[in-house]
Amino acid sequence: MTRNTTRAEPGARDLTEDQRTDPLFVRGVERAMKVLSVFHHSDRPMSLSQIAQTAGVDRSAAQRMVHTLRSLGYIRRDPSGHGFVPGIRILDHTLDVLRLDPLVRRATPVLQELRKSVRERVDLSLFDDLRVVYAVRLQSKRQTFYTTLVGHSVPMFCSSGGWAILSKLPDDRVRDILERSDRQPFTPHTVTGIPDILAKVEQTRERGFAVGVSQILTGEIALGFPVLDAGGTPLAAIHVAGSQAEWTPEDFAANFAPLASEAARAISQF
Repeated sequence: MTRNTTRAEPGARDLTEDQRTDPLFVRGVERAMKVLSVFHHSDRPMSLSQIAQTAGVDRSAAQRMVHTLRSLGYIRRDPSGHGFVPGIRILDHTLDVLRLDPLVRRATPVLQELRKSVRERVDLSLFDDLRVVYAVRLQSKRQTFYTTLVGHSVPMFCSSGGWAILSKLPDDRVRDILERSDRQPFTPHTVTGIPDILAKVEQTRERGFAVGVSQILTGEIALGFPVLDAGGTPLAAIHVAGSQAEWTPEDFAANFAPLASEAARAISQF
């Protein structure tokens, strides 16, 4: 069975009892963030009852938090009147993340030059435990709605950027990430078995970049290149993506891997 998604799971974020009982920890903020997070996997407006159930709070508490967040502009009533959706004020925080992240700021002009050279889709994704999150998306002529959206994320285990990042991690960390991943396929070609994924990671280590074919989207060729900090720890990955209708994986890699590898080195902090 395959799946379609616009957001991969970030991994376990369960807090310990010590964290929750810390006098500096504000549980009301935690509950409010849970309410905002209910929209992550929803493809339509959510009712108050659905918000309460998904957030794990009672309906009365959900009603108070939704009312407060509506007053602040972080939740709004859907124009159709069928429920609630995120409010426009959330976009202010997205802008803050991108403009204040030094890696994104350093990478953007390099990626723009790379996009001019390759004339294919170019992305920067940030490492977030079990997934990579797209922070920069520069489109090709095959533009679709979801591939333009910053914040879209895909799992580490089956993405070229994920394999590129995994190739720079210790073996025990790689296995831990794979064992905690759900590893459900996106296409009939998605690699899901741990031994097969480890083989892809090893191939990536040997050649310095990853090649994924039909892993997330059928017919897509995606190259992944690790972006490192000064100590060699992976922070992110560059992706260059094309279509099997126009390229073989070998020709795509031969044409674009040298340019993308140079871009990844330019962004990395050596």
